[in-house]
Amino acid sequence: MKIKDGIVGLTVGDALGVPVEFRPREYLIENPVTGMMGHGTYDKPKGTWSDDTSLTLATMQSIAAKNAIDLEDIMREFVAYARESKYCQYEVFDYGNTTIEAINRFERGYPANECGGRDEYDNGNGSLMRILPLAFIPGITYDEIESVSGLTHAHPKSKISCVLYIEIAKSMLENNLEIEEHIQRACEKIQKHYEGVEYLEEFRDIFEMDFHVTEGRSYVIKTLEAVLYCLLETENYRDAVLKAVNLGRDTDTVAAITGGLAGIYYGDIPQEWIDDIPQMDYVIGICSDFENFCLKNE
Repeated sequence: MKIKDGIVGLTVGDALGVPVEFRPREYLIENPVTGMMGHGTYDKPKGTWSDDTSLTLATMQSIAAKNAIDLEDIMREFVAYARESKYCQYEVFDYGNTTIEAINRFERGYPANECGGRDEYDNGNGSLMRILPLAFIPGITYDEIESVSGLTHAHPKSKISCVLYIEIAKSMLENNLEIEEHIQRACEKIQKHYEGVEYLEEFRDIFEMDFHVTEGRSYVIKTLEAVLYCLLETENYRDAVLKAVNLGRDTDTVAAITGGLAGIYYGDIPQEWIDDIPQMDYVIGICSDFENFCLKNE
């Protein structure tokens, strides 16, 4: 079940990174994360996931319940996350500024498709980190991916990053290739579709796989670059997500985004890490509902 592999992979990566979020790479070189830990940055129990997983689950639950991508309903679920701690194991924590600003706009009556931040500074990781479920939807379009990104992050850089990530995931689901080939195929499609679009040049290092990764970043293009670097430099799920965590800084998000693709590509997520996450059955249940939606819409 590739949906489970991808979403559990994302959740595990997220939980691995939560205790050391904001730690610099230099600290993690001396004190590397090697497995699931508790406490740390937010003083949370071992296996706690963050907004990366919560907003991914919210997206999946809305789509499965509505049997469609209903932007207004997805935003209502985001509100439930932020205000009621829905989709959290404990209380809500660690949401991004651009995301909460979009939720605030929705609560003030803005249409869902007008809530997302459109400025240059609105290019954090808040849509890329939750976009993976769209890769499993038969016939998903670029417009749909862009619209779901745009609920919170509506700048073209964020939208293109999400489309590229989904293209890589779709290639992994549909083809038996090396990781480098999946990335190349996706990049070719993106370059063709967005030819002449402003900001495309900023993806040049990704298109050429000329990565300059120093640490985990909260800037969407550099985050995608870090994710692909971690996948290309490792050969299994465990090593990919640990490499992502140990880049430092935005540890949970980079590991979550890496873990989603590594889960699809490799599977073989360490069972002891899965067992360390409270309420994993809740994640699996939403995966099952979402899989039923995808199967009905093949």
